[in-house]
Amino acid sequence: MPVTHNRPAAVACALLAAVLLPPLAALPQASAHASGARAATTLDATTSQAVWIDRDTVAWNGVAGAASTQLLYSRDGSLTISSTGTDVHRIRLEKTTLTDAQKARFPHLKDYTAWSVDPRDRDRVREAVKGQLVVSQRAANGAVLAATGVQIAGVLDDLYPGATKAHLGPVFHGGRPTLSVWAPTAQSVSLELDGSLKRMRRDDATGVWSVTGPASWRGKPYRYVVKVWAPSVREVVTNKVTDPYSVALTADSERSLVVDLDDKVLAPAGWRELRKPKAVPLRDAQIQELHIRDFSVADKTVPRKDRGTYLAFTDTGGDGSRHLRKLAKAGTSYVHLLPAFDITGIPERKADQAVPDCDLASFPADSERQQECVGKVAGKDAYNWGYDPFHYTVPEGSYATDPDGVARTVEFRRMVQALNRDGLRVVMDVVYNHTAASGQAATSVLDRIVPGYYQRLLADGSVANSTCCANTATENAMMGKLVVDSVVTWAKQYKVDGFRFDLMGHHPKANILAVRKALDALTLKKDGVDGRKIILYGEGWNFGEVADDARFVQATQKNMAGTGVATFSDRARDAVRGGTPFDADPGVQGFASGLYTDPNTSPANGTKEEQKARLLHYQDLIKVGLSGNLAKYRFTDTGGNEVSGAQVDYNGAPAGYADAPGDALAYVDAHDNESLFDALAYKLPKGTSAGDRARMQVVAMATSALSQGPALSQAGSDLLRSKSLDRNSFDSGDWFNAIHWDCADGNGFGRGLPPAADNQSKWDYARPLLTTVKLGCPQITGTSAAYRDLLKIRTTEKAFNLATTTEVQDHLSFPLSGKDETPGVITMKLGDLVIVFNATPQQQQQHISALAGTPYTLHPVQATGSDDTVKSASYTTGSGTFTVPARTVAVFTR
Repeated sequence: MPVTHNRPAAVACALLAAVLLPPLAALPQASAHASGARAATTLDATTSQAVWIDRDTVAWNGVAGAASTQLLYSRDGSLTISSTGTDVHRIRLEKTTLTDAQKARFPHLKDYTAWSVDPRDRDRVREAVKGQLVVSQRAANGAVLAATGVQIAGVLDDLYPGATKAHLGPVFHGGRPTLSVWAPTAQSVSLELDGSLKRMRRDDATGVWSVTGPASWRGKPYRYVVKVWAPSVREVVTNKVTDPYSVALTADSERSLVVDLDDKVLAPAGWRELRKPKAVPLRDAQIQELHIRDFSVADKTVPRKDRGTYLAFTDTGGDGSRHLRKLAKAGTSYVHLLPAFDITGIPERKADQAVPDCDLASFPADSERQQECVGKVAGKDAYNWGYDPFHYTVPEGSYATDPDGVARTVEFRRMVQALNRDGLRVVMDVVYNHTAASGQAATSVLDRIVPGYYQRLLADGSVANSTCCANTATENAMMGKLVVDSVVTWAKQYKVDGFRFDLMGHHPKANILAVRKALDALTLKKDGVDGRKIILYGEGWNFGEVADDARFVQATQKNMAGTGVATFSDRARDAVRGGTPFDADPGVQGFASGLYTDPNTSPANGTKEEQKARLLHYQDLIKVGLSGNLAKYRFTDTGGNEVSGAQVDYNGAPAGYADAPGDALAYVDAHDNESLFDALAYKLPKGTSAGDRARMQVVAMATSALSQGPALSQAGSDLLRSKSLDRNSFDSGDWFNAIHWDCADGNGFGRGLPPAADNQSKWDYARPLLTTVKLGCPQITGTSAAYRDLLKIRTTEKAFNLATTTEVQDHLSFPLSGKDETPGVITMKLGDLVIVFNATPQQQQQHISALAGTPYTLHPVQATGSDDTVKSASYTTGSGTFTVPARTVAVFTR
């Protein structure tokens, strides 16, 4: 299955491969003719192919015919090929085989040769991991046959299991702080506090270094000074590093701060007594995905000093806040905030933030100048999505009125308060699957304290970067612990109501379930929050070096079914929009963009017959989505066959994978890829009127809003939000990203050609659209009102909140599905409701003979609602005929 999450290659992620120069004694290298030996090219100075999996075992294939195999270590890192160095020690290795338990723990190493540490040398293992390491093999004459560096994460987990119980970062007892950091391979660690050095004590059982100080340390800036072997530069270094468990920072993350998050001065008025909106089960959640800066930076009704900050959410008179309250009243239950932890991609001091030096508004709608001007300051301006983690458990400083100190803590809490008071619970987007950098990079925190541990290494020892940046190894015990500890801190100290895991499929399933277990243990009495009501969902994509459970059982779509943790479902999304997010021609149409029923001129759509066949298959995918993506839900497909959701094909994978409603999260757009309006702009025929574009937006949004299970929508999509066709706006600045809550400001379309880096290949498609597609307030406000009507129906009718597959099977059906199904129309019966999705440009009649004589009327929300067109929908009792206007979703009730 293709990767369906678009991650930019330039999210300020620096990838530094971890390389080791093999420390070899001054012995002759074997020639290619040495008995039983391979060519001397096995002496690779740039790789770490050996994996030390536990204190007794090294996995490495090596070469055949070696007379001896050994592990060499040097505390001072002085070993080179030409010198024995000043500090050389040897651990003898004997050939063995991996046990079944070891193969289960490291499945990607199951075919490796195993080497057992000689029992006489096992008392030196803890010392060995503190320095330069290499495994080498020699011929009988002493010639070196092969050598490589060593990966050490497995042996560290085996040596220091007690570290997972340690309390890291700043912890206060009786007003006195203790600072602790896990650094088992460090040769020394000191605390640099307010400019002076303090000695730290090492616990040999856990590898944790700690120091306790007086109450006067409160509020002081600090860093750790860590002396450690760094394989990325092949030398012993002394790093001055902020705390991976920081809870507060100075501006631009230059220093950690000794802060107690329980300090009363950090609690806004009413914080401890904060009453949450009523908890909504995950299977019933309606979620708005929102970027903090997008929310208010262009909102003139928000005080200038608060625009783009946490405090904008406290300005109750702002247009954005008023709109969120309307959505909450209609049934939206959660606001999902894009990453709001400390990141690398934005200068935190406003004085340091660059702005475009062009009059952007003066350029034509299809001009290249806007993106050129924005691009010149990208990376130096105030904008980034935030998928470039720096410190996982501190609010981002650029969203605070003052980034230097604890204002960010107080203001984040005030934001949560404000959203809760508006009737919305808060989900936080978390990105534990990668770091912004690794190795000795300035923004590398974890890898500069325990080099080679926190990042996932490939077979050659280089850092995996399949997620865009330096992947983390969440399968390693202390990285997994960091994830759990960080999430619990956000839940307890910031009262966050849910978490969305970025690229969750790169986490082990066990790690996500450990998060769930830790949250479930939180109680109102003990912790101030009810952790059982905190929701979890994430991207269960299956790709990269961990794909198909290569290293562990992943937290992917199919594996997370039945766990209570939801995954994004791309099945119906692609069917509704058409094609995939990665099509060379963006004009590939789908159910809500006119495939077959209102074709555009794109040759990529195929013949009329091919279009019809694809549309009907898309309709089956959407039906699976409407069921909650249930694997065992059975219905008649458009070929007339009785099938289960799992038997419907999605690019070679089962469309249905969920065990119960709530396992799959429905959506038709999010921050990644084009917004829904922009995708439809590419796909609908160029002559489609503004009114019809608005109606198709509602049809598309209805397919997720009216499904079983949770649904997510990108904030502003109900206002026809556009990013001027930008498919990857992670660093495209406010100009392309800001939400325009006031329809008088437009919807963001026609603000110039989108940035060249990710969109230039589509410019020829974009130019004629940017100058011709026009919208006005009637379309923008009308779309939002119609969507809110559907939300009211979705969240007030109990039939949309079914708890089990059996209930869905008993109450949900598609009575007209089969060989005679109308292309472009889906008719769904749900309990006492009948919903007709008419995506065609014509009025449609749907005859359900089994319902003849049963009275139905248009749902009162729509009958008295904002959309005059849907009010003309009708039902003929005698024949069981539902008549629905073009491009309309109508809900009928008994």
